[in-house]
Parts: sequence; C-alpha cells; structure tokens
Amino acid sequence: MYAIIETGGKQFKVKVGDVLKIEKIDLEPGNEIMFDRVLLFQGNEGLKIGSPYIEGLKVKAEVIETAKDKKVVVYRPPSKKAIHKLKGHKQWYTKVKIKEIMGG
Repeated sequence: MYAIIETGGKQFKVKVGDVLKIEKIDLEPGNEIMFDRVLLFQGNEGLKIGSPYIEGLKVKAEVIETAKDKKVVVYRPPSKKAIHKLKGHKQWYTKVKIKEIMGG
C-alpha cells in the first residue's frame, strides 16, 4: 500500500514507516501533520487516481526534526575577466515519518 502526495511543490511516493525530507514546515518535533493533497493511492482494492486530488484520503505523519541541509556550492566561472563568483546556500528542510494512510 502506497500513496503519492504533494507538498512544497514536489511529489513524494510514501508508505507507512517512510522518512522524508520535505520543504520546511513550521512545526515542533513530535507534532503531527496531515497531508490531504493525495494524487494517487494503491491499496488492496486497486489503484485510485485523483483529479487532481483524491477526496477523503489523508496521510498522517510525525515531525522528527527541522534543520538545514548540506551546503550547495554555486560557482560561476569568469566569462572574460578573472572575476570568480563563488556562492553557497543551505536550504531548510523538515524530516517527517509517515504514520498511516487514512481513508484508503
């Protein structure tokens, strides 16, 4: 049994027990979150496809932590002159654990 959910502009294939790194959500560790944007569900009865989302189907998850990811280095080589551009960026993320898929 699995589902495809949408959060933070991205889609994730999830099943019970999975741990995901998603875009930052302002919740403390230990809190629960419900994802109601379920695009697809595969269960015992077969495949359900939403248009765009499946009504009444939700995925419950628990927030594990919120932290910054590894640094992404952005380097732009010089075009004509010896000027180098080196920048870095650390993106915030929230790690969640899928508890159950409800309504399926």
